Amino acid sequence: MSIFILNWVFLLALFPVAFFWLRRAWRIFYKRDFSEVALKKGLPPANAEHYAPYEMVINLIGGVVMVGVLVAVLVFQALERQDWIAVAGSTLWIKLFASFALSRQAHGLGPKTKKKAGSSSDKE
Repeated sequence: MSIFILNWVFLLALFPVAFFWLRRAWRIFYKRDFSEVALKKGLPPANAEHYAPYEMVINLIGGVVMVGVLVAVLVFQALERQDWIAVAGSTLWIKLFASFALSRQAHGLGPKTKKKAGSSSDKE
């Protein structure tokens, strides 16, 4: 009985996940709001507009797949339990990894270091 409840909790959690991802894609594409593009430590990169199409596609595909899973399970009852959990879980992780990779690409890899004043390269 407890697995049945966890399945429903996971299924119900797909609603807000799909909503937020599709809302993010909407904001990027139609409203041209780049404040949530490729975030790292809560801040977008300096050239967020350059990475906006990639972030929009990542969110759009993830949201559409989640809505498709919800419709297939709740309306058509076309997917078995293992199938919809596999599709939804894989989509969730792939979207998270893709957004993480995009944010690291947008902000550059590694920490930014400042040049020290008076270093040997400055004296030459």
